[in-house]
Amino acid sequence: MKSYYILVLAAVAWFAAEQPVAAQEIFVGVAAHEVDTPLSFKTDEEGVDFQAGYRGKRIEALSAIGAPSPYIFASINSAGDTSLVAAGLSWKIGSKFYLRPGIGLAIHDGPSQRFARDGTQTQLGSRVLFEPELAIGVQLSERIDLEASWVHVSHAQIFNGNQNPGLDIIGARLVIKLP
Repeated sequence: MKSYYILVLAAVAWFAAEQPVAAQEIFVGVAAHEVDTPLSFKTDEEGVDFQAGYRGKRIEALSAIGAPSPYIFASINSAGDTSLVAAGLSWKIGSKFYLRPGIGLAIHDGPSQRFARDGTQTQLGSRVLFEPELAIGVQLSERIDLEASWVHVSHAQIFNGNQNPGLDIIGARLVIKLP
C-alpha cells in the first residue's frame, strides 16, 4: 500500500505542472500523529507525519460558496502506522494573516481491525473517511506562507454507529506559491 502513496505524490506533481498558472501552491509539513483531542479516541499509534500537497487556483464557478480551492495531499507516518491521502476544497479567509478551513475525503492504510487492551476496537472503521481540516497561516513573503494545521479523519459514525475513534494530526506546513 505504501507504493500507492508514491503514485499519489507523483499525480500531485503532474497535476500541479499541468494547471494554468494562477494562485497555485505546494506545501510540505511535519505533524504530530494521533493528537489527543475531544474529537478522537486513543488508537495507540505512534510516529510523526510528513505531509506534501498541492492547492489549485480558486474555482470561480463555485463563487456561491466562496470560490474554494481544490487540494490534494499525502500524510505519511514515520512509524508505519496510518498514512493517508486526502482531497477536497479549502477556503482562504484573509491575506497577511489568514484562516483556511477545508473539507474533503481521505483514503487511509490503517488496520481494518485493531483492539485496545480493554477489548475496545480502535480501527478507524472505514477505508474512506471524512477529512475536515483547519489551518492558521501567516504570509512570510510574496511566495512563502507558514501554517499551523489540524487535520481530522473520521467516518462520523456513519459506517459503524458503535465505533469511531477518529484521528487528529496537528503540525506545521511551509507553503510555496508557484510562479
